[in-house]
Amino acid sequence: MDKRLLDILCCPVNKTPVRLLSRAEMDALNGAITAGGVVTTAGNPVRERIDEGLITTDRKLIYRVDDGIPVMLPEEGIGATQLNDFPTAP
Repeated sequence: MDKRLLDILCCPVNKTPVRLLSRAEMDALNGAITAGGVVTTAGNPVRERIDEGLITTDRKLIYRVDDGIPVMLPEEGIGATQLNDFPTAP
């Protein structure tokens, strides 16, 4: 993802800056998705693995990136607190 774009993006809910998910965070998220235990903030199950994602710097919300395009819709966010084995901040 373009660094300039990343620098201006923020969470649409709480206006917190975002950063790219680390490999360990991505692996933990995709493991939880595979296990069937992840829902969006709208309560919809997340069924497909995520190849790239953004997380708020307060580590509360995750947004997927599809083909290099951030999906920053409030109802598409994923609450990080539902991920039991989510790694600590890098």
